[in-house]
Amino acid sequence: MKLLHGTTAMVTGSTRGIGLAIATEFAKNGATVILHGSKKSRYGLDALNMVKKYSPASSICFFDVANRKDVARECGRILRQHPKIDILVNNAGILASALLTSMTYTQWDRVIKTNLYGVFFVTKAVLPAMISHKYGRIINMSSIAATLGDWGMTNYGASKAGILGFTKSLSKEVARYTITVNAICPGLVDTGIMDNVSAEYVSKMLAKIPLRRKASAAEVAQLVTFIASAKASYITGEAIHISGGWV
Repeated sequence: MKLLHGTTAMVTGSTRGIGLAIATEFAKNGATVILHGSKKSRYGLDALNMVKKYSPASSICFFDVANRKDVARECGRILRQHPKIDILVNNAGILASALLTSMTYTQWDRVIKTNLYGVFFVTKAVLPAMISHKYGRIINMSSIAATLGDWGMTNYGASKAGILGFTKSLSKEVARYTITVNAICPGLVDTGIMDNVSAEYVSKMLAKIPLRRKASAAEVAQLVTFIASAKASYITGEAIHISGGWV
């Protein structure tokens, strides 16, 4: 039987990159997937068509995870259609790199609100349904930046470190309901996000990784799929690194 047979999963930020890889892997493993994008675009439609090849009942929704009212409204609508959401992956996130001395308040706010508040808003909206069914898998996408940090990433690193604290605390609150909560901390992943970064900078980053390569989005998705499955029922409150040994 497929790892996620018969489950319903919601994956935020799943129209591209790691999120789309997770949604696709979930679908291949038997889940009905609710994809998510911040706004309607061709990426969303293309992503949905890809996932529907493996899971025809899958769908897509659009809302801003940083907007509490949008989240409450849209998640309420989704829960009326899918009263039992078994798996939630909080993947939506943004970058706005700048040294702290030149970082604007807007750059700080946008990253914290999307990456950290978004996890809080969406989880708070979906969690009561998981509690009522006494089952759930919540997987929060953090980053190696949460523990290592990097130049120009005080906002991003702070948001991803906040996710680790959120994950650890929530895991203790909901374990009695057979709900697990874990964080995934990817290192350098080949998603195209660094296409505009100089080859010299990428080379320096790769030199820090014992395996000397980037992860593929598929490798991250396979890990997330395992953590979302019944086989990971005794894993909770963890920050799981997938970084090629970069620690």
